[in-house]
Amino acid sequence: MPDRHTTIAIDTLMERTGVKFGTSGARGLADHMTDLVCYAYTAAFLQHLDAAGGLPAGRRVALGGDLRPSTPRILRAVAAAVGDRGCVPVYCGRLPSPALALYGIGERIPTVMVTGSHIPEDRNGIKYTRPEGEILKEDEAAIRAQRVEIPAGRFGPDGALADGQAPDLGPADPEAVRRYLARYRDAFPAGFLEGRRIGVYQHSAVARDLLPELLEGFGAQVVSLGWSDRFVPVDTEAIRPEDVDLARRWTRQHRLHALVSADGDSDRPLVADETGKWLRGDVAGILTARQLGADVVVAPVSCNAAVERCGWFRRVVRTRIGSPYVIAGMAGAAGDGARVVGYEANGGFLIQTPCTVEGRVLPPLPTRDAMVVILAVLLRAARQGVGVGRLLAELPRRFTASGRLREFPTEASRARVEALAAGGAPALEAAFGRLCGRVAGVDTTDGLRVSWDSGEIVHLRPSGNAPEFRCYVEADSETRAAELLEACLGVMEGWRP
Repeated sequence: MPDRHTTIAIDTLMERTGVKFGTSGARGLADHMTDLVCYAYTAAFLQHLDAAGGLPAGRRVALGGDLRPSTPRILRAVAAAVGDRGCVPVYCGRLPSPALALYGIGERIPTVMVTGSHIPEDRNGIKYTRPEGEILKEDEAAIRAQRVEIPAGRFGPDGALADGQAPDLGPADPEAVRRYLARYRDAFPAGFLEGRRIGVYQHSAVARDLLPELLEGFGAQVVSLGWSDRFVPVDTEAIRPEDVDLARRWTRQHRLHALVSADGDSDRPLVADETGKWLRGDVAGILTARQLGADVVVAPVSCNAAVERCGWFRRVVRTRIGSPYVIAGMAGAAGDGARVVGYEANGGFLIQTPCTVEGRVLPPLPTRDAMVVILAVLLRAARQGVGVGRLLAELPRRFTASGRLREFPTEASRARVEALAAGGAPALEAAFGRLCGRVAGVDTTDGLRVSWDSGEIVHLRPSGNAPEFRCYVEADSETRAAELLEACLGVMEGWRP
């Protein structure tokens, strides 16, 4: 950097570095997320809040991160931006994203979470939250439009903070974690897991020590498994074959009633039944909504249609994929005393209005959370005296499966989806007709979701935060859903440039 202040346009920086907003904040290759880039994006976020009157008295900003190796470096760059904008960084440590968001909402201060969620170790991200909750799409547009000033001498030529310029984060304030655990200890009944043996797949999830602590507090006998000193990219929407095998082996070996886990920043849950079979996130979401007594459920178009077919809810609202859209949908559905919740296909659960758990109040938390799903599903099974797998008998027999093609350029996947949409039924039937029959309907709310006269669904969508081409399918049997997914991924592989 030159020895004078420099002004950077954020939209230009995003295009140049490839670190852009997706469905869950800004993400990119860790090498591309230089200190300068992360500093500039955070400065732009704070400038946007300041202009909108969103920085509170005291100008505190809470910071946290996941367990990726690049996270500490990025946190220091974020803290530098916070300090240079006349704000006070409050370091909350390495903790779940929903724990940091809960603290920010309670304190009415913004938060910055450094996390790449489930994506591979060579990538990372930054998730920004306003004092009242997650940033929405209009906030993202406003951040992109900012121009920020970079102080002279702050960075070296390689974009790294210059010697002596990286702030010391200091010891972590434990208050955010304490409040997060208290949220569930206060809302869920004491001892409801007594007599239950629960496995916790710890891997590199940032909640890997909190989850056993919480479950043991409810009386469970916890078996901790799979702790890793390397980051493991556990994706709750595309579960790795090795994690499927581990779940089956562990539940049998340790005689578990259930096995639970979460992704890297622990906002998306994994729950396996007594046979080691992982529940789909959208199915767990339906069970959770029912256990919390929800009236209105908001879910993206990619989620299982059983949410409508079960008849449990007064209203179901469908949105585009991504928590900002679910949050906007929940806000629009609130009113008349309705208990409003939302969830995504990845299992992340959001609460817009107060809900109840056996007479106890569970306050709102309008951001993705894994803990509430894990506890609600385990509570439902415990109260019925059955294994988690038996809960599925309550739902219509509707099965989903999802997969992805990695390292598939976003531009190429988007072009293919646009071409199929433009080609209509003839193009779709030429690509998938031998698998599914004739087209019954097309939904372009988010990607390309095709209903077939067989009753099956194929949904194609370029990922919003990684070079991946995603596919979701739905059918009336689990076997057929798996077969259809494999066949569709085979068709998509043929489109790889």
